[in-house]
Amino acid sequence: MSFEQGVGVIERRNFRQKAARFFGQWGVFFRGFLEEPRMVGSIIPSSRFTIDKMLAPVDWSTCEVFVEYGPGVGTFCQPVLDRMRRDGMLIVIDTNPLYIEYLRKHFTDSRFHAVHGSAADVEEIVRAHGKDHADYVLSGLPFSTLPQGVGPAIAAATHRIIRPGGAFLVYQFSAKARDFMAKHFERIDSGFELLNVLPCQLFWGWKEPTS
Repeated sequence: MSFEQGVGVIERRNFRQKAARFFGQWGVFFRGFLEEPRMVGSIIPSSRFTIDKMLAPVDWSTCEVFVEYGPGVGTFCQPVLDRMRRDGMLIVIDTNPLYIEYLRKHFTDSRFHAVHGSAADVEEIVRAHGKDHADYVLSGLPFSTLPQGVGPAIAAATHRIIRPGGAFLVYQFSAKARDFMAKHFERIDSGFELLNVLPCQLFWGWKEPTS
């Protein structure tokens, strides 16, 4: 085999490996959507524009504990880890064991913790990791299609676990989530990201410091 042929074989092998990783991730994501469609906001992961805009208001210098509901295959996980302090903690919660298994294999960062469970149990989950609060909570859960009673329970538990000065970060295709947030968060900032499939609405519900 000539040198050029050897290089060609290596390049084709690298391409196949990259393709397998790419379609493997999408395969896991799509399979999870088929298994629990009411718990997945979209069959297409969020764009980098949505990620950047959603995370922009976070004060990373004071963020010790960041929680994400419905991480899927981890679209937000690496961007969050890239921004976090070295002593920070990222806890992701999902009801689908398929996603949790994938995430545990994919993310080896010691700050990363994937939990199979319900976002409504966020208080118990955070405390089980030795913390008494979260600084920020991110959610892409489809509040409009969640089983009855689950949305209000998640919003209430989220407000309780977030420290004063922290925020509940939500991205949605509809404004339904804001209705649940408004019962607990007095200040809600809104945004919109057109460069996403589908275009989505963004909300930041701030827990005001106690006087």
